[in-house]
Amino acid sequence: MTRKPLIGIPACARMMGEHPFHVAGDKYVRAVSDGAGALPMLIPALGTALDIDDLVERLDGLLVTGSPSNVEPQHYGGAPSEPGTLHDPARDSTTLPLIRAALEKGVPLLGICRGLQELNVALGGTLHQRVHEVPGHGNHREDREAPLSVQYGPAHSVHLTPDGVLSGLAHGAAEVRVNSLHGQGINRLADGLIVEATAPDGLVEAVRVAGAPAFALAVQWHPEWRFWEDPLSTALLRTFGSAAAERARRRCS
Repeated sequence: MTRKPLIGIPACARMMGEHPFHVAGDKYVRAVSDGAGALPMLIPALGTALDIDDLVERLDGLLVTGSPSNVEPQHYGGAPSEPGTLHDPARDSTTLPLIRAALEKGVPLLGICRGLQELNVALGGTLHQRVHEVPGHGNHREDREAPLSVQYGPAHSVHLTPDGVLSGLAHGAAEVRVNSLHGQGINRLADGLIVEATAPDGLVEAVRVAGAPAFALAVQWHPEWRFWEDPLSTALLRTFGSAAAERARRRCS
């Protein structure tokens, strides 16, 4: 019997009242179960308490989600964050080594928003902490007073790299419209990453891992949001799911 691939979703650490929780957004869980056709498994943000190598051996895929928190700048040699910046050190200490181990073991990987930033940091790149304050860059943040349908609605176009993975999934289109809900962004691109898409202001919006043995791609926007309404988002999740299913078949053979 063919089993569904198991895709791990790293959780964020959150305080709810006086109690700590490990949480992941429903939209990411549904993107894995319904969009990628896989079995989602939440990975607690336990940092060094997790046996990363053992965990990765059990996974067929890894979806690294978005989050309201920023990657702590100590991980990429950045300046101290502005006062009040939300951080999640437990998530950082979980996802950064998890990403590196997944790539080393050939586990298919899809990064979304913070997940793209984490991929870049995990491989040695740096981030802009406040893209809207960088000369030459626009404001990529959402209007948090607007309804969710507006926050996650198309915000700007991205230029797709010719002959890239995303260009192929978009049937050769040169540009697509995407949403935009982020304050951080890629500054120096990590060695080993190839640009898949850029915003009109030049900000890197998508990357793939050069020479990766399996699917390994990340986007700055949110394809998980009502993915069934967008052909590129649907194709992206389906392709990620197919890569995870192939790993599951190999592991069962």
